[in-house]
Amino acid sequence: MGVLRAGLCPGLTHDTVGQLRSRGIKTVVDLASADLEDVAQKCGLSYKVSRPISTLQTWALVALRRVLLAQFSAFPCNGADLYEELKTSTAILSTGIGSLDKLLDAGLYTGEVTEIVGGPGSGKTQVCLCVAANVAYDLQQNVVYIDSSGGLTASRILQLLQARTPEEEEQVSSALATVKVVVVDSVTAVVSPLLGGQQREGLALMMQLARELKTLARDLGMAVVVTNHMTRDRDSGELKPALGRSWSFVPSTRILLDIDEGAGASGSRRRAYLTKSPRLPTGFQEMVDIGTWAPPEQSPASQGDQI
Repeated sequence: MGVLRAGLCPGLTHDTVGQLRSRGIKTVVDLASADLEDVAQKCGLSYKVSRPISTLQTWALVALRRVLLAQFSAFPCNGADLYEELKTSTAILSTGIGSLDKLLDAGLYTGEVTEIVGGPGSGKTQVCLCVAANVAYDLQQNVVYIDSSGGLTASRILQLLQARTPEEEEQVSSALATVKVVVVDSVTAVVSPLLGGQQREGLALMMQLARELKTLARDLGMAVVVTNHMTRDRDSGELKPALGRSWSFVPSTRILLDIDEGAGASGSRRRAYLTKSPRLPTGFQEMVDIGTWAPPEQSPASQGDQI
C-alpha cells in the first residue's frame, strides 16, 4: 500500500502526516493495523468525530482509515465472479490418452506447469509426443517442443499422426494457430549439470527457469509440460524426483510413471500415479498404454473444453 503523504485523501494534512510519522506510522498498512485510540492519545489527534475538539481535528482517525482502505484495498469479488473469469481464461487440453486425462482431471490445464516424472524407459517422452500430436492434430493448435535429451524423433510423431489419418495435408497444423502447449523434455538434463557440489549459481538459474515457465503458462495462457528424472535419496536410498525440494513447488501437478510389472520394459503399459494436484486427492493411479494414441471419443476432453 501507499506511503502516507499530505493530500493523499481529504483530511490528511502535513501536520497529521508529521504526527503519525513521529509514532512510526508511515504507510496505509501501518495505519490500518495500528491501535487508533492509542495513536490518538500519543499524537494528540482525534479518535472519533463526536469527540469535542477543535475544527482542525474534526477529521477522525477512524474515518481517515476507512477512506484510505476504500482507496487502496482490492475490489471485492465473490466466488461466482471468480468462477466466470476462470471459465474464460482456462482451457483443458486432452493428452490423447484417456486414462491419463482422468488423473489430470480431464487433461492439461492452461496456466499451469505439469510434470511427468519417471525412471529410464518409463515412457515420459512417449507421453510428451502423444500430447504434442494430439494438440496439433485434434485441437489444431501449435506446440513448442524443446528436446534437451535427444528423445524427439520426427518418425515417431509421423507414426502417431498416420494412426489417425493417412492424408498428409491433415497432419499439418495451421501456422496461424496459437501456441497452447510448451513441452520441455527434459528439464533435468538442462538443470542437473548446474547443481553439483556447492554451485549456488546453479540453484539460482534453476529457480529463474521455474519463474519463466510459470510466467509463460500464466500470462500467455499455455499448458507447460516438463519431464523429470528419478534419483536415489542419499540417506534413505529411496527413489524420488530429481532437482530437489525447491523444484518440487514449481509444478502444479505431478504424475509418476512406472513400468508395469506384468508388461516388462519392452511393453507399452505403464502405471501412472498422481502424486501432486491442486484439484484431486493424491494417490490415484491408472494403467496407461503409452503405445496407443486413443481416438477422440475415448478421451474425455479431446476438444480442449473450457471449464
